[in-house]
Amino acid sequence: MRRAILLAVVILMTSCGQLWGGACLLPSAEALLVMQDLAAGADRSQFKAMTPAPTRKTIPFSVQGRSYWGDLYMPGVAPGAGLVVVPGAARAGKDDPRLVALATTLSRARFTVLVPDMQGVRDLRVRPEDTMEVADAFRFLISQERLAPDGRAGLAAVSYAVGPAILAALQPDLRDRVDSILAVGGYYDMVNVLTFVTTGQFRAPGGPWQRRSPNPYGKWVYVMSNLEQVTDPNDRQLLKTMAERRIEDPEAPIDDLVGQLGDEGWTVYAFVTATTPDEVAERFDRLPPQIRAGIAGLDVARHDLSQLSARLILVHGMDDPIIPYTESMRLARAAPHAQLHLVNGLSHVDLGGLSVNDMRLLGCALDALLSIRSP
Repeated sequence: MRRAILLAVVILMTSCGQLWGGACLLPSAEALLVMQDLAAGADRSQFKAMTPAPTRKTIPFSVQGRSYWGDLYMPGVAPGAGLVVVPGAARAGKDDPRLVALATTLSRARFTVLVPDMQGVRDLRVRPEDTMEVADAFRFLISQERLAPDGRAGLAAVSYAVGPAILAALQPDLRDRVDSILAVGGYYDMVNVLTFVTTGQFRAPGGPWQRRSPNPYGKWVYVMSNLEQVTDPNDRQLLKTMAERRIEDPEAPIDDLVGQLGDEGWTVYAFVTATTPDEVAERFDRLPPQIRAGIAGLDVARHDLSQLSARLILVHGMDDPIIPYTESMRLARAAPHAQLHLVNGLSHVDLGGLSVNDMRLLGCALDALLSIRSP
């Protein structure tokens, strides 16, 4: 696969940088080298040979009395901009090898990268409170001239972290400070996403329902995210055990636990085992009010994205098994400054068999992000 990517890079680099009508038809040579490095992971690449290795250090930081930790990646040359990279829901959090590779590559590309250590992410919980953590990480970054020269800074987020990143950029004090948001495999409407992860059904705006097999990981992350909102301690523990079993093994038996659920726990279980969009809508209304409020707190669709001044760089795999690509289509419609890049060789956030056209689209997305740096 890496040889195929290298070949595609060589083909594209023979005529890169052409523009027509202000649109990116072919990406820059730098963007293609960055993409090749992302595909290489920890292995050797031409970009690694050309650039000094960044440093990575865990640092404390605070904003208005709120204290945090995060990993700071400093490029080996003068930084051109700052970037907060928000991890998705994964046990390793900021230490996930894929995220470390991404942050390292971006730092090689002259970004100061701050990855906040978000405990909710490590616990597989996506919470409305995440928006404040992301916003504070960005506030800290832009407060340091050495980290974000001339205030140049952006956000990058993957999967379920895209919602909190966009909502952070809508904060009144940050609305005009976030230059760009790179959003990979993100979402717009939480109910649409939950419909997909439970039933496998999705649709483009105004289109018919389609179906594919979703990755069951998404529905059990939803369960983990809402455990704190389950008031019955027995139901909370039963749902936690179910989610842990199914996240470890999607086929793990849970019937021994289902029969022990009380009324509150049953509403959550019934929701994640819905089989049709109509069942999802009906069972959603039966969820405890505090759970529905938590979902609403992460729902980008409930916000006016016309107020988003940041450029939204959307990348989504057409065969994404966790969040359907139609969610990025909805984001592109709702946001005033959006670029949509739909590719085939991307499985949610993992690079797969990329075609030359996929490489072109991803390179154009990277060019848009790279453009926020100082010369």
